[in-house]
Amino acid sequence: MANTAEKPQFARIPHPAPTSDADRAAVLANPGFGTQFTDHMVVVDWKEGEGWHNATVGPRQPIPLDPAASVLHYAQEIFEGLKAYRHPDGSTALFRPEQNAQRFNRSADRLAMPNIPEEMFLAAIDALLEVDGNWIPDGAGASLYLRPFMFADEAFLGVRPAKSYKFIVIASPAGNYFKSGAPAVSIWVSSDYTRAAPGGTGAAKCGGNYAASLVPQAEAIERGHDQVVFLDAVERNWIEELGGMNLFFVFDDGRVVTPPLSGTILPGITRDSLIDLLREEGLNVVEERYSIDQWQADAQSGKLVECFACGTAAVVTPVGRVVGRDRDFTVGSGGPGQITGKLKATLTGIQRGEVEDTHDWVRRV
Repeated sequence: MANTAEKPQFARIPHPAPTSDADRAAVLANPGFGTQFTDHMVVVDWKEGEGWHNATVGPRQPIPLDPAASVLHYAQEIFEGLKAYRHPDGSTALFRPEQNAQRFNRSADRLAMPNIPEEMFLAAIDALLEVDGNWIPDGAGASLYLRPFMFADEAFLGVRPAKSYKFIVIASPAGNYFKSGAPAVSIWVSSDYTRAAPGGTGAAKCGGNYAASLVPQAEAIERGHDQVVFLDAVERNWIEELGGMNLFFVFDDGRVVTPPLSGTILPGITRDSLIDLLREEGLNVVEERYSIDQWQADAQSGKLVECFACGTAAVVTPVGRVVGRDRDFTVGSGGPGQITGKLKATLTGIQRGEVEDTHDWVRRV
C-alpha cells in the first residue's frame, strides 16, 4: 500500500452481541488450533463487469449460498494462511503478508479465478485486525491465525469459470499446531496415494489438494504417526512434501537439501524464509530431488543428522522417525537437532519482535 489515500475502504457493520471480555479471556487461555473464531469477518464481492466491490467488515456469520453455487460442484476455491503476532511493545505484526497475497493470486490464476489487488488483500487483513486485534493470545507459540479465502458463488451448472466470487477473511486464535507434545514428529510414508501430479494443482493452495490428503493422513494417524509424507506421482520414489508442510534435510557436511519447486509442491513462505536464514549461517542449501531410499540410507549411516518440516501453522517441526510398509528408521537422535532448534528460535523471534528483522519481513499493522 503506497499511502493512506490508496487504501481500500471497508464499510463497518456493527456486531449486535460481541464476545464478552471474560468469555474471550477463557478462549485465549487455551485456544487450541482452528476451533475458536473471532467475532468478525471481512467480505468483498467480485462480479464480471464490476470487479471488486461491496467491501465490508462485520459480524462473523453463516454465508448464504445457492445450492447451485459453482464452488459446490466445480471446486473453484482457494485460501491462504498467515499469523498476526503481539510484539513486546504491544503492537501487532504480520510476517511477509505480501508473499501470501502474491501466492493467493498465483493460486487464483491456476483455478481460473480473478486476482485480488495486493493492496486490497492486505487492507482486508488490516480491517479485521482493527476490530479483532484483542483476540491475539499471549504465550509461547500463540498467535492469531488468519484465513483469507475465495470461492465461486455464481449459481449455475456447467463447466466454465464462474462469473461471481466472494473473498472472505476470518481469524482464529491459535496455540501449538501439534498436540502430541513429542520433541519430534513421526511420519508415515504413503505408498498408495500421491498429493499432486505434474501439470496438476500441487503448487496452488486450493481445498481439493487437502481433501485428497485426508485419507492418507488418517492412515498415518491410525498407525500412530503425526503426519504423512508424499512421494512423486510418476516414479513413487522422490520425496515431495507432507500433507501441509515442506521438508528439509540437514547433512553432516553442512549441506541442506529441500525438494525443488517443480509445480507439484506448494511454494511455502516459511520454506523460502528458512532458505535465506540457512544460507546466512553459511550452510549450502540445495534444491534438488531426494529419494525415499536415500533418505533411509543416509539416516541409517549417520550422514543425515537432522530433518525438519516447516509451514505457517507448525513453523519449524523436527522429524524424528519415518515409517512405511517396508521401512522404519530414525533421523539423528530422534529429537530436535541443533540447526532445527536455532532456525526455529530465529524465525519465531523475528515474527514476535524478539530478534532484529534485518530482512524487512515484518509488517506492522
